Amino acid sequence: MKKIGVLFGMENTFPGALVEKINSKNLDGISAEFVQIGAIRLDQPPAWSVIVDRISHDIPFYRAFLKHAVLHGTTVINNPFWWSADDKFFNYSLAAKLGVAAPPTVILPHKRHPEGTTDRSMRNLEYPLDWEGIFRYIGFPAFLKPVNGGGWRDVHHVHNREELYRAYDESRDLCMMLQKAVNFTEYFRCYVVGQEKVRIMAYDPRRAHAERYVNDAPPSDPRLLQRVEDDALKLCRALGYDLNTVEFAVEDGVPYAIDFMNPAPDADLHSVGPANFEWVVNAVADLAVQKAKAAKPNVPEFHWGVYLSGGAKPTPKPAKKTSAAKKAPAKRSARASAAVEVSPGADDVSTVSAAE
Repeated sequence: MKKIGVLFGMENTFPGALVEKINSKNLDGISAEFVQIGAIRLDQPPAWSVIVDRISHDIPFYRAFLKHAVLHGTTVINNPFWWSADDKFFNYSLAAKLGVAAPPTVILPHKRHPEGTTDRSMRNLEYPLDWEGIFRYIGFPAFLKPVNGGGWRDVHHVHNREELYRAYDESRDLCMMLQKAVNFTEYFRCYVVGQEKVRIMAYDPRRAHAERYVNDAPPSDPRLLQRVEDDALKLCRALGYDLNTVEFAVEDGVPYAIDFMNPAPDADLHSVGPANFEWVVNAVADLAVQKAKAAKPNVPEFHWGVYLSGGAKPTPKPAKKTSAAKKAPAKRSARASAAVEVSPGADDVSTVSAAE
């Protein structure tokens, strides 16, 4: 019997629905259940052929267990080694390499020395920073946010250099990015599952949280939606993610990749709505079953290493027909969403950047 395990935290609707969906298929030799573990022994292989990971980014114990599981042949969605190696600034660098539009972004030195370091540890740093050059490149308004972070923590919407300096002074020893804000006219959040299926959802961060998934959006240009889908697939294939959300903010017809490091994306019924919830449950269930049926673990290649070495690009997989969103043009996927940084109380509420 091959078992599919779901590892989760505080969320309630998605894990149970996923287990129920897989078991409802009544597949010979395959079942799904919640993962339950205690102390992990080196000499004891995990009991699951596939694990869907929804929580290890918050729990180091779970992340260590999942790496151990991969070494013993378990397929983990998403691969914990690739996930652990990722950060948001690298993601933007990768997007630029791939030809995906991304807002101008810089990474800044720690305002306060990380614990255990001193001025002598920083002798390779330029001082003072070329702030004038940074301002010319980024412009205002902009967002100052951590290289690793989420949930809107330590994110600042800044409109001039004084606000930036003040926010930077408050960043403690965090590594921060400064990113040009995108004045969007359309916004999409895309689920990408199995590096094949895409669902694009219209999303409006200016609305109240419970109303941000837009069901009454006017039809978008099919060429724009095709580019959004292609870019979402391109990013996830290069990153090696089998489950991710990719967000795009559209300005002057250009979809800018805003946030695409979401390997445990929101899939709550009450958040994404019934239609999107059903889609993601079905898509992830099919993916987990596919992985369980594989003759041997499907360990993804470290695709972005190819780009770092200057080698050839990975051969793109042929795009499959994707599901269409309500009121979206035929053959277009529908789906978009993620936490975004909208400046509360800002004059221009359409200016946005990724919150996570």
